[in-house]
Amino acid sequence: MTRALFIGRFQPFHKGHEYAIDLILESCDELIIGIGSAYENYTLENPLTCGERIEIIWHYLKGRDLLDRCFICTIPDIHNNFLWPRHVISLVPKFDVVYSGNNLVLLLFQSANIPIRRIQEVDKDSYSGTTIRQLILDGKPWRHLVPKTVVPLLDEIGFETRLRNLAKKRTIQK
Repeated sequence: MTRALFIGRFQPFHKGHEYAIDLILESCDELIIGIGSAYENYTLENPLTCGERIEIIWHYLKGRDLLDRCFICTIPDIHNNFLWPRHVISLVPKFDVVYSGNNLVLLLFQSANIPIRRIQEVDKDSYSGTTIRQLILDGKPWRHLVPKTVVPLLDEIGFETRLRNLAKKRTIQK
């Protein structure tokens, strides 16, 4: 049995994440989804709380009947890249391989002698939390970039309004 680790901030969970999960589960039996920057919230870069991200991912996995193959774990930042892989290992169930499209994540785990697999990201310019958040702030369409089951959860949270309020707060503070 092979268990993989996939870490993201999921701000918000989007179709790029969906693509990665599907790709990983084609070759691995189980997947640990690590929610990075777990304690960061209510900022433009990290508007969702960890609890909100857990709930969104859990509902997504439930809707896809994947809960029996996936774990969701939280990973707070420690701001020391050299130590970070060991920190992650201490927080999540045992895993065999790390999947990522992030060069730094791959480098850090490889340096810790942990097997890695690069995910060739699909349409990185569109399927990016940064892009989605900017589209919302610009008043442009974004809902097509996240799975349909995620949209109502983001609406319930008031994701768009929160982002706009955070952007106003940043403008006022400058």
